[in-house]
Amino acid sequence: MDFTFNDDQLAFREAISRFLMTEAAPEMLREIWETDVGRSRDLRNKIAEQGLTALSVPEAEGGLGMDDVTWALMTQELGYYAIPDSLADTAYVACGLLAGLPAQHPARAALLPRIADGSLRMAISHPVNPLVSDAHSAEVLILSDGDDIHVVPRAQVDVQNHPSIDASRRLGQVAWTPAPATCIASGEQGRALLANVLDRGALSVAGQLLGLAQRMLDLSVDYVAQRKQFGKPIGSFQAVKHHLADVARYIEQAKPVLYRAAHAIARGDVNAGVWVSQARLAANEASWIAARKGIQVHGAMGYTWEVDLQMFMKRAWALDASWGDRGFHKTRVSDYLFADATGLGPGHTFEE
Repeated sequence: MDFTFNDDQLAFREAISRFLMTEAAPEMLREIWETDVGRSRDLRNKIAEQGLTALSVPEAEGGLGMDDVTWALMTQELGYYAIPDSLADTAYVACGLLAGLPAQHPARAALLPRIADGSLRMAISHPVNPLVSDAHSAEVLILSDGDDIHVVPRAQVDVQNHPSIDASRRLGQVAWTPAPATCIASGEQGRALLANVLDRGALSVAGQLLGLAQRMLDLSVDYVAQRKQFGKPIGSFQAVKHHLADVARYIEQAKPVLYRAAHAIARGDVNAGVWVSQARLAANEASWIAARKGIQVHGAMGYTWEVDLQMFMKRAWALDASWGDRGFHKTRVSDYLFADATGLGPGHTFEE
């Protein structure tokens, strides 16, 4: 399997990274998060101008038509710069659901072009998530009722806000009344779309967690290069090097697992959910280790509001259970491994 990214994918990632480095610096994000809405329309518009919201919208609806593998790169950048996850929920997860509808479906025709140009902010729910991210500020919500999927205007949804350890998260518990007029899919089609939504949501979080882990590692490396004890930078001490080397190892081990899962979704692999859960578990572990080791090398000051590390650490903790907690994803992997028809072990690996 070839995991080599093409020139267009790498160039797009580099452009997004340079843009976010300037437009989403930590001090700017702090100012946005301290407002009542916690969101910046100006930043969202600038991100749309870079083409990120149009990335996976089909070309027929005004998008770039790029696939899940490209998003595996983009979500890492969103995590690295602590961009709220609802951007990916709109531009990747909800977009994938709408693109799965028939070509002439009214919801697809009405919403995909607005996702592409960045004018639409959506929130999306799934039974695996008890709370909905950015429900309070969404213009439209995608909600499920059993196997039925509904596209519901914000005015028809009651949202009760819930606090989060992550200052950037805006979570809400939603209450609404299903109606035939808002239903866009049901039955077998609804189940298939919901399964795809879950896999895309979990893959999106996995990519963000890896980006967060890399940012925490970079912050820790910078800190240990400057902090001195006994007249030397603490980064010169072998124990500190070992801590940060462990983080780098977990990140590098998780990346191909993430790309394998993205490839499976892009190709419609029947076992895509298993690869996604494996990626989530690997990314969860990498981000958890990065946060723990980052705190160890920073000391107690790493928890304080003034230090940037806490922004990314709290985001990683908050996302750890989003789109399925560890128990959920471990169960999906174990069900696959221990199924009678899986065909694992030396008897299936080597020909007789």
